[in-house]
Amino acid sequence: QLQLVESGGGLVQPGGSLTLSCGASGSTMEYYRIAWFRQAPGKEREGVSCITSTGLNSNYADSVKGRFTISRTRNTVYLRMNSLKPEDAAVYYCTADWDPISDTCDLVPGQGPYNSWGQGIQVTVSS
Repeated sequence: QLQLVESGGGLVQPGGSLTLSCGASGSTMEYYRIAWFRQAPGKEREGVSCITSTGLNSNYADSVKGRFTISRTRNTVYLRMNSLKPEDAAVYYCTADWDPISDTCDLVPGQGPYNSWGQGIQVTVSS
């Protein structure tokens, strides 16, 4: 049973950087593709970035493309967030989908195939 825990959130000024980490317990991440979602007050949940089980392929929402970078090791996934904007403020969730084969990932409306979720971590962007 895969369990995910996010860390690294907090308060950052606009234009600053922050790195979120997602660790796994109960099972390894090596056969899971991982996606970061976020949800801000009054807004729908959106997919931010995803990375395949191999780490060779990834995708980003248009709103963060060029600013965020997703990466992974065997048991940890990172989301490096640069040039943060106030609109990036949200609760960020690490999510997982078992997929040892396709080496692709997609950002789709709603939860998509990602059915294992962490507790979420707050990112606040404010002066």
